[in-house]
Amino acid sequence: MDKGNLYAAMPAQLPEEFFQVLAEGKAGKGARIERIVSKGHRSPPGFWYDQPENEWVTVLQGRAALRFEQGDRVLELAPGDYVNIPAHEKHRVEWTAEETETVWLAVFY
Repeated sequence: MDKGNLYAAMPAQLPEEFFQVLAEGKAGKGARIERIVSKGHRSPPGFWYDQPENEWVTVLQGRAALRFEQGDRVLELAPGDYVNIPAHEKHRVEWTAEETETVWLAVFY
């Protein structure tokens, strides 16, 4: 059994987004749960996530916006908001709050 706290052990410096796998299926199969911590981060120009699995993601703290290639849609997220992103739905992080850490919880399945 693993026990932790999603707000504990926040990195003091965040030159890049911080990704931490909290749980995953054996041998990398099945679902994967990640904590992501951002602070003023965004995807590099021209970069799009194009993942082979579905991703359910929620913002627990902070604020962020995701841009989706199809329809050039921007979705702003505040604490408690979530979105289910189908596999191969191209998206990017448009922005994250600069004044505070944005803590995401992502489930890949």
